[in-house]
This record gives sequence, C-alpha cells and structure tokens, in this order.
Amino acid sequence: MTRVEQLCMDKGLRMTEQRRVIARVLSNAGDHPDAEELYRRAAAIDPHISIATIYRTVKLFEDAGILERHDFRDGRARYEEMPEAHHDHLIDVQTGSVIEFRNEEIEKLQRRVAEELGFELVDHRLELYGVPKAKKPQK
Repeated sequence: MTRVEQLCMDKGLRMTEQRRVIARVLSNAGDHPDAEELYRRAAAIDPHISIATIYRTVKLFEDAGILERHDFRDGRARYEEMPEAHHDHLIDVQTGSVIEFRNEEIEKLQRRVAEELGFELVDHRLELYGVPKAKKPQK
C-alpha cells in the first residue's frame, strides 16, 4: 500500500479502485503533476478513468489534507502528496521543473522576521522562481 493510500484509509475515505490508481500515481510521482498529467498516468493504468474523476479525486484528497495544491504561476494547479517534512520550492521558469529544497538559514530568517513584526510563525510557503545560470566557457 502506498503512502497516499494509507493516508486515505487513515482519514476514513472510501477507496474505490479508481481512487487507488490515482493514489498510486500520486505516490509514485517524482514531480508535481497537474490534473491533466495525473489523468494521462492514471489512464495508462486504467483506461476507464475519466478526467472528471481525476478532478473530483484531487479535490477530495486536497480537502482531506492528503494532497497539497500549488500554483507555480504556470496557469495550472499542480499537486504533491502532503509532505512528511517541510520543504520549499525552486521553479525553473523556462522548463517548469520544480526542485524541492530545505535551507535552515531561510527557516530561521522567516521566524525572525515574523517575531520582529510581533507574530509567531505558524506556517509558510516559499517559492523561488529562476532560470539556470549560463555556464562560463572553459579555458
């Protein structure tokens, strides 16, 4: 059983076979797929899955706290299973690829900024957008 399937069971969601397929696709995703990409991957496993089933299921999983939805400024919602540990994202604006990272200095700075403004930080989301640096020619 995949992590997403287990989270669904823990939350008491009824698991149809199509939901199981979608849960497996999400658990096996090494990227942050949108609904269309989830549909392509799930339909390769079960051709009877419709795009409407994908949309309903990701909404259900998101509402249950199983999936996290991201808008990386590319006009489409992208998804990842709810992370076990906090991480931030660096998005390559040329390719749309997403790099997950964690930097303790950034985490400390965010807490310090919140404290200086009179707040206790309870949550945050950091997304960096960039393009790869041009490599300098070797001499």
